[in-house]
Amino acid sequence: MTDWAPIAKEYDPLKAGSIDGTDEEPHDRAIWRAMLARYVPNKGVTGDPHLTLFVARLNLQTTEEKLKEVFSRYGDIRKIRLVRDLVTGFSKGYAFIEYKEERALMKAHRDANRLVIDQHEIFVDFELERTLKGWIPRRLGGGFGGKKESGQLRFGGRDRPFRKPINLPNVKNDFYGEGSAEKRNWAREGTRDWRSRDRDHDRSRDKRWPERERPWAWGESERDSKEERSRGKERKERDR
Repeated sequence: MTDWAPIAKEYDPLKAGSIDGTDEEPHDRAIWRAMLARYVPNKGVTGDPHLTLFVARLNLQTTEEKLKEVFSRYGDIRKIRLVRDLVTGFSKGYAFIEYKEERALMKAHRDANRLVIDQHEIFVDFELERTLKGWIPRRLGGGFGGKKESGQLRFGGRDRPFRKPINLPNVKNDFYGEGSAEKRNWAREGTRDWRSRDRDHDRSRDKRWPERERPWAWGESERDSKEERSRGKERKERDR
């Protein structure tokens, strides 16, 4: 991890889906989609990508005029492109703002992030589609955004940078190391002997139980007890 950095220098869906950029296997279907996607940046997009700002999480009611009013305070704007749905014409909640000077771009990137516009806290970053190699948009399973409930967390961006990897020492655990199979076999054999011993005891008890039982009929025990009492009285009279 000598080339590790908190912000991604090249987009890799597998690394972007990892909390520290060290995953070796994808953990959800979105990463598989991004890895299998073949995306080419839109050639119809014009302007300088190195002077373009990406603005997301906008209120759907926010207009181009509102964006121009807010972002023109950082410098002269060359063009604003609010992305809208082709069918309905409604805003999709993100836009691209191209400045005339790099100084204005850097100032907006530094100060406009998490700014509240129309009761929405916005997110600001550089344009990545034409500047970050290997970029895959979120609609194809890529991007740096995502939601926890969908299992699509993304790292390596400005608001979710990679966490520093933790190098854990290799600690030998006896439970998972050598001798574990013998311990587990010993434990299973012990439980088997204990259970078999209980079964043998139950069987021997069942065998002894019929010997102790007497096939008493209904009322027979009461009749026998009366006979024994009468015989006892006769013996006492004879003794007198």
